[in-house]
Amino acid sequence: QVQLVESGGGLVQAGGSLRLSCAASGRTFSEYAMGWFRQAPGKEREFVAAISWSGVRTAYADSVKGRFTISRDNAGNTVFLQMNSLKPEDTAVYHCAADHFGGADKWPERYDYWGQGTQVTVSS
Repeated sequence: QVQLVESGGGLVQAGGSLRLSCAASGRTFSEYAMGWFRQAPGKEREFVAAISWSGVRTAYADSVKGRFTISRDNAGNTVFLQMNSLKPEDTAVYHCAADHFGGADKWPERYDYWGQGTQVTVSS
């Protein structure tokens, strides 16, 4: 069982930065690939970024490549999403998710556990 709690969301102007954190409970965090997904009002949930359980492999949505960076601290049971050059279209609720021994997959059905999410709002 893994419990996930996101933090770091907020209101920022376009061009600004935010760093999201996702703290995981449990002793086997290092066995889980971690992903970030987002959902804007009236839109479907979409993949943002993922990192494999080993941290070797990462994947990004085309819309965030070059602006967002995912990383993990296995000793601290935390995954991060550094978001730079934010745009109004990045506004959404951001959720982290855990996939046991996953390989940084883009498909939400691969993930076993989900956090409640943190709101990110980017003003123009």
